[in-house]
Amino acid sequence: MVFKRREPLGWVAWLVQMVYPRGGFVRATRYVMHRMSRLPDDPHRVARGVFAGSLVGFLPLPGMQFVFAWIAARLMQGNLLAALLGTFNTNPVTTPFIAVASISFGHWLLGVQAPLTAPAIGNAFVRAGADLWDNFLSIFNANTMQWDGLLRFWHDVYLPYFIGSFLIGFVLSGIGYYITIPLVMAYQKARAAKAIERSEKRGRLRSALAAATQRIKPKQRDGDTTHEE
Repeated sequence: MVFKRREPLGWVAWLVQMVYPRGGFVRATRYVMHRMSRLPDDPHRVARGVFAGSLVGFLPLPGMQFVFAWIAARLMQGNLLAALLGTFNTNPVTTPFIAVASISFGHWLLGVQAPLTAPAIGNAFVRAGADLWDNFLSIFNANTMQWDGLLRFWHDVYLPYFIGSFLIGFVLSGIGYYITIPLVMAYQKARAAKAIERSEKRGRLRSALAAATQRIKPKQRDGDTTHEE
């Protein structure tokens, strides 16, 4: 299998590599790009899968990126494995920068005047979480559901983040789409050339073996005739 490890990782090692992959993020990115270029599919299908997965990777969809990348790739008729690999364009190091840029861009587009500071965003998360918990408990008691914190979180954080990340991700994923096509084509051409070269070498080897066999047979026949005399 293309993506199967020789030695499966334990769950602790897996969690560590999700936060910081072995060899660093540069090496991990190169590995993902290498795997994408080796996918045995039409370059345009691979590129569409990369676009779908990369775009979804930018969006604030925690825990659901693989699912939405799969759906987007199916809708775009892209390569599914390329889409799943494309979601790794974000990681724990780059995500904070992408989030700040996306929320700032979304605030600018929507005209949101809420402060974009860590305490303000943290407070929005806390209030939204408190509303979710209180609303869940209200199912079992007589308390009234509260939506102020959730609505504020939606207006000040999530909606600007989603719109900003979608537009930024669309542009960067589009660039990735056009970069992926020549990379996959170049790899497939090089692989086909190597396959032809190996086939020609095997053909020359078979011809050499056949010629050697033909040279040996007359000597064997001459030896048999001498022995009979």
